[in-house]
Amino acid sequence: MILHDVRVHPEADRLPRQDQLAWKLAEVAADPVAVDPDVADMIVNRVIDNAAVAIASVNRHPVVTARDQALSHARPGGATVFGLGPETRVHAEWAAWANGTAVRELDYHDTFLAAEYSHPGDNIPPILAVAQARGLTGAALLRGIATGYEIQVDLVRAISLHKHKIDHVAHLGPSAAAGIGTLLGLPTETIYQAIQQALHVTTATRQSRKGEISSWKAFAPAHAGKLAIEAVDRAMRGEGAPSPIYEGEDSVIAWMLDGKSAHYRVPLPAAGESKRAILDTYTKEHSAEYQSQALIDLSFDLGRRITDWDAVADILIETSHHTHYVIGTGANDPQKFDPNASRETLDHSIMYIVAVALQDGAWHHVHSYAPERARRPDTVRLWQKIRTIETPDWTARYHAEDPAVKAFGGRIIITLKDGTVIAEERAVANAHILGKTPWGRADYIRKFRTLTEAILDPAEADRFLALVQRLPQLPAADLPALTVALPPGALTRGRPGLFD
Repeated sequence: MILHDVRVHPEADRLPRQDQLAWKLAEVAADPVAVDPDVADMIVNRVIDNAAVAIASVNRHPVVTARDQALSHARPGGATVFGLGPETRVHAEWAAWANGTAVRELDYHDTFLAAEYSHPGDNIPPILAVAQARGLTGAALLRGIATGYEIQVDLVRAISLHKHKIDHVAHLGPSAAAGIGTLLGLPTETIYQAIQQALHVTTATRQSRKGEISSWKAFAPAHAGKLAIEAVDRAMRGEGAPSPIYEGEDSVIAWMLDGKSAHYRVPLPAAGESKRAILDTYTKEHSAEYQSQALIDLSFDLGRRITDWDAVADILIETSHHTHYVIGTGANDPQKFDPNASRETLDHSIMYIVAVALQDGAWHHVHSYAPERARRPDTVRLWQKIRTIETPDWTARYHAEDPAVKAFGGRIIITLKDGTVIAEERAVANAHILGKTPWGRADYIRKFRTLTEAILDPAEADRFLALVQRLPQLPAADLPALTVALPPGALTRGRPGLFD
C-alpha cells in the first residue's frame, strides 16, 4: 500500500491531475490486476449475504416503493430486480436503486469501521446491475466488486465524514463509480471524471441517521449507487466534473470536511498490487448497527445470570467514542429511549438493543423490533436504566490499525439493587474473523436460508446458491440469473406515484 497525502490547494497551484486523489483512485480502478482466490471467495459470500437480507426485506414499505419505481423503467436486456426472475429487466440505474434499497433496509449486511464507517456491500447492487445490462461475465463482475470494496474501505480508513455531520455514502458514490469503471475496463481519465461527479452529487448531511430516522436511511446508499451509474454514463460520453473535487479551494474537503488546513493520508494499492480490502470487512450475524454486534453477543451471556429484571439498578456500557455518540446516550437523542420510535431509530439505540438482548437471549430481524416488543413494560423500565460512556481504551481500539487490537465492542457493568455487580467485556462479535465463531461460507448460506425460508420456494433458493457459488466462472449469459424470484403473486405493490 502507498499512503497518499491529500490537502487543500489554492487555485494558483493548478494541482496536476496525477497528484489529485480522484486521479489516484481512478488509477487503482484502471489497474488490470487479477482478483486473488480468497478475495473471490469472500465476494461470493457477500453476494449471498446481500441477497439474503434483500429477500428478507422484499415486502417492507421502502423496498416496495423502490421496486415499483424501478418497474416503471423497463428495459429489454437491462438489469434484474430482487424478487423477480431474469425475464423482468429494467434500466441499470433503477435496478441499482431497487436492489440497493432492499439490501440496506434491514441494516443487516457487511460493515467496515475506521475513521469513517461504511457498509461496503452497498457497492454490489450498482456494479451488478451494470454488469447484467452490459452483458458481462462473472469474472468481470468480481473485478468490479473488488475495486468497489477497495476504494470505499481505503477512503473510510483515512477520511472522517461523520465528524462534520456528512453522511457516509459520500464515500460510496466514488467507490461505486470506480468499481463500475473497473467492470467496464474504462480508461483512467473517464473513471477520474466519474469519481468526481459521483462525489459531488452524493454529499449530504447526516440528518438521515439522526432524530426521527425515516426510510431515507435505506434509500441513501441506493441513491448513491444510482447516481454513480449516471456519473459513469456521462463521463463515458465525454463530460467532465468539478475538479479537483477533493483538493480544490471550494471543494468537499475545504468546506464540508476538515477545511483548508486539512491533511489526510489515504492508503491505496500500488500498481500491480492486489485489491484485498474486502477481507478487512465483516458482516452481521444480528440485524442491528455493527457496533452493537459484540454487545448483543455479550448480552446473551450476561442475561442468563439475571432472574429478576426489576432487581437491576443500573447498567453502564463502557465503549468507544463512536458507539457512545452515535448509538449511545452521548447522542443526546431522546428518541433512542422512545418505545414508539421507528425500527430505524431502535436499531441505532444501543440502550434498546442491549435491553432486549439481555432479556431474550436472542435477536430476530423482525420480532426484536416489533412495536409490542419495544413497548413491553419491563423492557421499557430496564431500557431506561442503561447508559453509555466513552473510555479512551475502547476509542483507541476502535481506531487501531492492527487487526488483532481493533475492536468494536465494550464492557457491560450491571449493578443490582442489592449491590451485586455483574461485569464482562467483549471486543469483537462472535462472527468476526477473530471472534468465538468466525464465519465461513456455510454461515453465509445458513443466514440466507434462515432469512428466506418462509419467503422462497426451496428450489429457487437451491438454484441461486448453486449459481452464485460458480460466480468466478459464470458466462455473460448466466449473469441475469443472479437474482432471486418469489413465487407468483407474493410481491406486494405500493401506492401509485409519478411514474405509474
